[in-house]
Amino acid sequence: MIRIAIVGFGYWGPNLVRNFSALDDCQVTTIVDLNEARLKAAKKSYPQIVMTTSVDTVIRDPQIDGIVIATPVSSHYPLAKAALLNQKHVLIEKPLTDSKDKALELIELADRQQKCLMVDHTFLYTGAVQKMKAIIAQGDLGEIQYFDSIRINLGVFQSDINVIWDLAAHDVAILEYLVPEPVYSVVATGISHTVNQVANIAYLTLYYPSNKIAHFTVSWTSPVKIRKILIGGAKKMLMYDDLEPTEKVRIYDTGYQINSDETKNTILVDYRIGDVMIPKVGTTEALRGVAEDFLKAIGQGRQPISNAQTGLSVVSILEAADNSLKNRGKEVIIRSAKS
Repeated sequence: MIRIAIVGFGYWGPNLVRNFSALDDCQVTTIVDLNEARLKAAKKSYPQIVMTTSVDTVIRDPQIDGIVIATPVSSHYPLAKAALLNQKHVLIEKPLTDSKDKALELIELADRQQKCLMVDHTFLYTGAVQKMKAIIAQGDLGEIQYFDSIRINLGVFQSDINVIWDLAAHDVAILEYLVPEPVYSVVATGISHTVNQVANIAYLTLYYPSNKIAHFTVSWTSPVKIRKILIGGAKKMLMYDDLEPTEKVRIYDTGYQINSDETKNTILVDYRIGDVMIPKVGTTEALRGVAEDFLKAIGQGRQPISNAQTGLSVVSILEAADNSLKNRGKEVIIRSAKS
């Protein structure tokens, strides 16, 4: 039986407690939150779980095997570092940290302590993303040429992180999982409509050494909620709509072939419009997959899907995008954590 403590019972914490509590080989022993009202509400639903405001007591408890952190991003590094130093396995809500240097330090510490350090990039565990991974791996799309995502809605304005760190983290993680190629550079622009100057709308473009490009649109201020990804391959194209209840993934047998006529200095394009295929995708709750993967990493020493290196890659890109945004779209050259 693996004993888990959940630190943070705000927006995401209740979902974590529910999923970990449902697993047979796991016991959620403790919930930590500084808000007494939240703990009181949690106690009604989980009377068998200990409630406390003292995170230090939980981190030092030798009976607890793993710490799950669902707190503001600025607290991820100190909490995870303390947990690792106290021989705890750690699962952190995305993103891993608020800087590449902090992420690297945590990874090195986890390696020394021989403990699992995992990031909750939940979308990697959805049936849709898993299906997309298989389709790309089989070569059905051909060589990937572009990745275009939109994640916009009337979201919660954050005070400690901008919309890039909040929303783009999801789609950057999906991109890194589906197309594991080092990113060459990042360009980002955005704007803030609040007094704290935290950007609530942003546009990111990633450039690769190969002839690939990725673009992200994120916003907390859209009157409609859109979560779509378009992946263009040399053979076929794929559309992922996370809000679609059943047909989340569509594969379009659509493409083009460019023929240059050098004598006339013209470009001739042949288009192909074919069938649309809608594959069946799994419907198991993604967060349950996250919880199961964390327990297997602890119990079996397995490398989780959303591992620390994935978290580092995402943070490296987000940090570069943030720097570009602060410099009004200046290109920032980065070295991928996988290079």
